[in-house]
Amino acid sequence: MTTNFDFLKRSDKELFKIINDAEELYRSEFFEQCMTQTRRFGEVVCKNVLGSRRTTEITFDAMLATLKDCTLGSSDEAKEFVEDLYFLKKHGNEATHLITVKQDGMDALECLQRAFEVAINYCVYSLNEDRRILKLRYDTELLVTGKKSRKTLSEKYKEEKAKTSGKKSKATKPKPQYCSVKSKSQAPKKPYFWYFVGISAIVSTIMLLILALI
Repeated sequence: MTTNFDFLKRSDKELFKIINDAEELYRSEFFEQCMTQTRRFGEVVCKNVLGSRRTTEITFDAMLATLKDCTLGSSDEAKEFVEDLYFLKKHGNEATHLITVKQDGMDALECLQRAFEVAINYCVYSLNEDRRILKLRYDTELLVTGKKSRKTLSEKYKEEKAKTSGKKSKATKPKPQYCSVKSKSQAPKKPYFWYFVGISAIVSTIMLLILALI
C-alpha cells in the first residue's frame, strides 16, 4: 500500500518500517501507540544524525541536547528539525506514561506530520537525497484510505470555497399580489306597476264579495 513515507523506503528501510507501523496504528485508532512509535522514530533519526558526534549520550533527551548545541547558529530548517524532534519526544513520552487513555487523534496526526517533516529533512540534509522531496506535503487522505489524493491543497480550498459561496441564500422573488374586486350584483328592479295591479285586483274582489253578502 502506498504511504506518505515511501520516499524514505529507498533511503532507510528500518526507519521506514518504524514510521509505517505508526501510520498503521493510527488507521486502527491506536493513537497513543502511534505517538509512542513516532517518538521511537524521532529517537532513531536523532541518533543517526549525530553519528560520531554522539559520545556518552544514551537517552533521547541527552541526544537532543547535543544535537541542539550542534545546530546553534544554523539555518531555520535545522532549528525546525530539532523542534520537531522535541515535539515527538514530548508527546511520545506523555502517551507512554499516561494513566488514562486520551484517544486524541489530532495529537497523533500532528505527530505523524512532524515525523514526515523530520524524515524529509533527514533524507535531504543528512543523506543527500533528491531535494525535490522538499515539495512533498503530508496527505491525510492517503493516511486514512491508502489512496493518494488527486487534488492539491489549493484545489481542495477552491472547491470548499465554491461550496460555501453556493450556500448563500438566494433572494426570493416577491409573489405578485392579485387584488380581485367583485362588483356588487345589481338587484333587479322591482315591478311596482304589477304590484299595484295585483293589490287593486284583490281589493276589488273583496268589495264584490261584501256587496254580494248584503
